[in-house]
Amino acid sequence: MVRARPSMRELITGRTRRGFVGRGAERAAFRENLELPPEDERHRFLFHVHGNAGVGKSFLVRELEQLARERGALTAYVDESAGSVPEAMAAISDRFARQGHRFKELDRLLATHRERRHEAESTVVETVDTLEPQPSAAGMTAARAGLVGLGLVPGVGALAGAIDPAQLAQGADRLRAGLSARFRNQEDVQLVLSPERVLTPVLLTELADAADAAPWLVLFFDTYERTGPFLDGWLHDVMTTDRYGGSLPANTVVVTAGQRAFDTARWGGFADFVTDLPLGPFTEAEARGLLADKGVVAEPVVEEVLRLTGGLPVLVSTLAEARPADPDDIGDPSATAVERFLKWEQDPVRRGAALACALPRRLDADVFRAAVGCPEEEADALFGWLRSLPFVSDRGDRVQYHDVVRAPMLRLQRRHSPRGWAERHAGLAETFGGWRAEVEVGLNEDELWADEAWRELRLAESYHLLCAGARAALPVVLRDFVDACDSGDVTARRLAQVLTEAGDDADAEAVRKWGRDLLAALSEGGVAAAVGWLLDRTGFDERRQALARKVRGSALRDSGAYEEAVAEYDRAVALDPELARAYRGRAFSRGGLGDYEEGIADLDRADALAPDHAATVTVRGEYHRILGHDNEAIRDLDRAIELDPAHHFAWASRGATRLRLGQVDEALADLNRALELKPEYPWALGRRARVWRALGDRVRQLADLDHGLRLQPDWGWGFCERGDALRSAGRHEEALADYDRAVEIDDAYTSAYASRGLSRSSLGRHEEALADLDRALELDPAYAWALRKRSEIHLQQHDYERALADADRAERIRPDDAEILVCRARVLICLERFAEARADLDRAVELVRSTSSDEAGLAPLLDRIDAAQRDAR
Repeated sequence: MVRARPSMRELITGRTRRGFVGRGAERAAFRENLELPPEDERHRFLFHVHGNAGVGKSFLVRELEQLARERGALTAYVDESAGSVPEAMAAISDRFARQGHRFKELDRLLATHRERRHEAESTVVETVDTLEPQPSAAGMTAARAGLVGLGLVPGVGALAGAIDPAQLAQGADRLRAGLSARFRNQEDVQLVLSPERVLTPVLLTELADAADAAPWLVLFFDTYERTGPFLDGWLHDVMTTDRYGGSLPANTVVVTAGQRAFDTARWGGFADFVTDLPLGPFTEAEARGLLADKGVVAEPVVEEVLRLTGGLPVLVSTLAEARPADPDDIGDPSATAVERFLKWEQDPVRRGAALACALPRRLDADVFRAAVGCPEEEADALFGWLRSLPFVSDRGDRVQYHDVVRAPMLRLQRRHSPRGWAERHAGLAETFGGWRAEVEVGLNEDELWADEAWRELRLAESYHLLCAGARAALPVVLRDFVDACDSGDVTARRLAQVLTEAGDDADAEAVRKWGRDLLAALSEGGVAAAVGWLLDRTGFDERRQALARKVRGSALRDSGAYEEAVAEYDRAVALDPELARAYRGRAFSRGGLGDYEEGIADLDRADALAPDHAATVTVRGEYHRILGHDNEAIRDLDRAIELDPAHHFAWASRGATRLRLGQVDEALADLNRALELKPEYPWALGRRARVWRALGDRVRQLADLDHGLRLQPDWGWGFCERGDALRSAGRHEEALADYDRAVEIDDAYTSAYASRGLSRSSLGRHEEALADLDRALELDPAYAWALRKRSEIHLQQHDYERALADADRAERIRPDDAEILVCRARVLICLERFAEARADLDRAVELVRSTSSDEAGLAPLLDRIDAAQRDAR
């Protein structure tokens, strides 16, 4: 298709829009790059703009984005408003959606990620039936390769050196198991542990689809000095590796802009694919060109602007925008930078508004009104004027001053009138506090920091309290930091950044140092380290110390360090025996250690202190289910559903319990309800598959397992369950493939080895079968089912002594198991010990008759007993 030649009107409009922007060489390099196909060796995939504050990086980025769009590109812009890789992905998705390309699957996963980030106390810790006492090879690999910083387990950092590597490996395994128990969906687990691993492949797929619809995709990452610490490694991976199952489409160009040059240690090997764009002050010719474009041509004025600005683009642009005609005060050395910015703005109302609006870190129309206090009828027009100023960056729903301009404005006001400075900040703090109180209505105390609207208002309120210099402000914010940590490291980092910024802006060294030290602790060791550091340096009362210990315990628990977490919770309840959340958290940690009895005791205490907490009751019900306390489990799960009828896991756990009780129809109803509430729920699908097995519906059993594995391709339990279903159908080769995949995912998966042994035995591969059963019993010496199956294989091989030894050992472990008694009776018959065999068979019949009235269901076992009895006679 031949591209239409632009009209004269379009050319004139374009030139009028652009005016003079300078940076001609940089724009030309970018423009020419879009004329080269990705295969051309001259094409560059990455442009890095860097230079000091005020040199016009963001201005150039906006111009490059416009150039890209003029060439049909789809673009996305990310700045410091993104505080993590998932938030950066959300910004990319939002920008593409505005251009008609919605990333539906990514948006769904991002929404799930945000929900899971805030479920630490408000949702259930869902546990698997068993937790292996020894770390799997996957866990050991994680320990060696990633546990210095817990690559798969965020938030530990410096703590890794204080924990034994084997303990860390075990913690990694338990972390995966604990989160699997909480969410059941492994995708949700990874969304907590390593969100990039789940989200990035989806982003790459979405971008690949978008790339088919446009000649170029251009991704802009501004303020990279702030976003680079968490984006740079990820960006390097998606551009240069296939770590996430692929990389960016070839027709993607990435533009980064920050104050620092690229990290050569990371990017040095890719210099041939990168264009480095260092920016300095405007040359005199560029500065004069910009002034001329604004009509500022009088030589005395031009010379004054050049002298005052030093060619700094943001200052040249600011002064040029006012179009001064006569430099009345040329050469006044005492003029401040602020007076120079507003030098030709004579309206005192506008000058006052510009200064007042430097106080908030960012503005919308409501904050503007609070800061300026002008008559309502003038507010809209005055705010419109403010938004048009060249040092004000308009970001849609909010505006923000350029740091180069805001900083001297703040210094001017602080030094000129310290009392006025404090009063204005105190007034803004009161305003934000009032808005926060309005949002707070209806929120529980432990939900506050997870609520975005409340959180943003509290951060703004804290900033202004600190700037006002109120005596109580710093202790209040440090107490808040504990609560912010309970909401996650991103929130904690934002509050620490508020401390740093307030310390810089108010020139309060103590505040600034607290912020910097807390940021350093967060970077070094995550929330656990930051809270520990805070506890060592503050004089919190016992209640606040207890809460801090609880928060640190939660961070350790989330990292898989369950024993350390329990110790921290112990200290919390010692300080505050009424802190229900500490008992609940300790119970969750005990579950991670497999100590369900003690976990139930903690949950009993939590329930007594804070009755009717759905998570407490549901987790206790789940622990009772794991321990085989079916009546107690049903009691708790009934109550949990009454408290929260929309909680999918309570329904699923009750369904699993009812199935074990033989209440098949009720179990099916519960699991159906769980799947209505959460259709993409692999654990419930796996449990419902067991119901279909009990009903003899093999087609639906396999359909549910197939669906679950499509949702969660690395679901080891699902592969093992489907292998069992295929084995029961006599499809042993297919079953073996599933068992192989299960032990590939987790090479310490006990039941997968045992089940694979059965299929291999059915195919006549007895030696391999015995090797699998040996491995299963090495992992779990008390695995009675595996002992029985190994006994049966020994019996087939006429190795009666080994067969009897395994059957005896199994019977000691489970003396009331009829199947084991029948197995031993068959061995005894072969050894011609008929009286002992008849005793075992009589005992088996007694057990069968006493445990079930379902004659049809017991028929196969009774038939085997009859056959064995005939042999014994």
